[in-house]
Amino acid sequence: MARTLLCEIVTPERIVYTNEVELVVAPSLDGEIGILPLHAPMVAALKAGEVRVKFGTNDTEWFAISGGYLQVHEDKVVILADDAVSSSQIDVERARQAVQIAKERLTDLKAAAADSEEYDRIESDLKWVEAQVTVGSHR
Repeated sequence: MARTLLCEIVTPERIVYTNEVELVVAPSLDGEIGILPLHAPMVAALKAGEVRVKFGTNDTEWFAISGGYLQVHEDKVVILADDAVSSSQIDVERARQAVQIAKERLTDLKAAAADSEEYDRIESDLKWVEAQVTVGSHR
């Protein structure tokens, strides 16, 4: 039996996932990072994107996260995400519509030279729904 580590994906509202896994891949600010059992302790900031957890030979689960932090300590990976959802819970068509709406809103804000805080918020929302579209396509 392969060595495993405990993976937890947590949001402020709930525990999204907890299981023994063989590999965790997450989108850090500097690129994807992979965590295997016996990994050195670390903390990393995460951006919106896809988290993959692998257990067993061909078993992989995908999650969309909107950003947050990853902590590794003693064969345990904790992902503290602002928002997270598993691929099985994503309505891809609805997420695609949200991407289109966010892109249109960004175009409008850019043309109007609007408040940069609102622009940043919409841009963050766009990355979140784009991650959902990507992850939802894995079903």
